[in-house]
Amino acid sequence: GSSTNMVANYVLAKGGLTPKDASFIGVGTGSGAVAAMRAGQLDAISNTDPIMTMLERSGDVKIIATTRTVKGTQDVFGGPMPAGSLYAPETFVKQNPRTTQALANAIVRANLWLQSAGPSDIIKTVPESYLLGDRAVYLAAYNNVKDALSPDGLMSEAGARTTLEALRSFNPALKDAKIDLARTWTNEFANKALAKYRK
Repeated sequence: GSSTNMVANYVLAKGGLTPKDASFIGVGTGSGAVAAMRAGQLDAISNTDPIMTMLERSGDVKIIATTRTVKGTQDVFGGPMPAGSLYAPETFVKQNPRTTQALANAIVRANLWLQSAGPSDIIKTVPESYLLGDRAVYLAAYNNVKDALSPDGLMSEAGARTTLEALRSFNPALKDAKIDLARTWTNEFANKALAKYRK
């Protein structure tokens, strides 16, 4: 499932439940998710910002677990949890190193830009539909996640380890699997991008 479904599954597992103990439906990350919550079609929601900030500000939800901040992620997962990552099968990376590097360059440049961008700079780059008709909510949502954004696009070994442990907690196929964690991620492309774009 989606990353939000994974977070929900992990929170369930921490509470001694399995994904089968709940019924999940996809509501997307737009106004449909807000409408479904407000219409009483959902008992709970695991979603991204700006949806969660909008629902929280209006009193439609009470946040019981959040991964929008470094502290929240630490509380939920017990360590750093990478999200919004660039990932691809190893074969793609090996066969398309220039494409992979170009994608990494774009992400690292965006991470670096976000370190100095102001609210008006950010709003100018976001598609109108993603603002959900409320620029103030979008900026509040951005401020909620700002400290959790990577300043440089690099991933830590601790983040990779946290990810694997989270997946193992609710995915039986991974529970006892022998996985060479070092082969599952690399900072090679991010480091090359940093060498090119960091001032």
